[in-house]
Amino acid sequence: MKVAKAGLAKALASPDQAIRFYLFHGADEAGSRALALRLLAGLGNAERFIVVGDAVKSDPASLADEAGALALFGGKRAIWIEPAGDEIAAGVAALLEAPASESAVVALGGALRKTSALLKLAEANGRALAICSYVPDAREAEALVQDLARGSGLRVSPEIARRVAAAANNNQAIVASELDKFALYLGADPVRPRELDADTLDLLSADAAEANSLALGDLALTGRTDALLAELDRLPAGGSAAIGAVRALQRRLLMLAPLRARVERGESVDAVLTSMGKAMFWRDKVAVKRMLSAWSAERLAGAAERVSALERELFLGPAPDDASLSETLIRIARAANRR
Repeated sequence: MKVAKAGLAKALASPDQAIRFYLFHGADEAGSRALALRLLAGLGNAERFIVVGDAVKSDPASLADEAGALALFGGKRAIWIEPAGDEIAAGVAALLEAPASESAVVALGGALRKTSALLKLAEANGRALAICSYVPDAREAEALVQDLARGSGLRVSPEIARRVAAAANNNQAIVASELDKFALYLGADPVRPRELDADTLDLLSADAAEANSLALGDLALTGRTDALLAELDRLPAGGSAAIGAVRALQRRLLMLAPLRARVERGESVDAVLTSMGKAMFWRDKVAVKRMLSAWSAERLAGAAERVSALERELFLGPAPDDASLSETLIRIARAANRR
């Protein structure tokens, strides 16, 4: 079944015990993950039991078996599959047809096509819920920040909410993490709310760290491999810069995509850049001109998918991985030099 927006909060906070399968999908993958984590809380702070999609593909019956098994140490658990696609459709069908199930199965499918067998199955079956996450526009992102802020004990003005959303690239998972950081610094909680002001935002916001990280993505997108390698060698050990670099690169890719689309509709690169006026700093225009000439819309979409995969790896892994960041950036730089 599809979940209407009005009923989403209740579906996650008080899950129907008859629902065995939850499919979170849509272009806003971070939003899907944030909603899935809210579901885990609604399921009694269920523990994630990770299952690989390929394992379900090779043995479809294993998903129903795993969901039907009792947790080894008691307590609640949820079967977690990420990423998930049509390869698990047969396993999900078996799960929905099984006589009983102890644990809900949660799958994060990303941007599935309307023809997806998995999506069709989840939307048509009464024991499944399909929840789509769209990338929020500016107004929705502002409301999202204010809503999440209230849960963290923060009072946020519309202007501050816009800044938080922009710094996090409208990524719900990053927004929630940033707000928790602000709340901890201010000593805020829902019982004792505090005002999030511009001074605190300037001091702690993610966009302060991203200013230096932006250079890494720009070097990769302009194909300056030697300079990129030199910058990567200067990164601190331990991967502390990885998340900031990924955020900055995602913001750059999101900015490039509509501009390149205009170029492919017939506008010249120079005309597109001129139309940006003061919205783009003059120093950025030299690099962006090179990017728009080097990358097609299709290749930009491919780069965005690669960076999203890196983001998932960083968030799901035990710690940010500078090796994964370096590998992704170097591949992008090499791709930039292939016309």
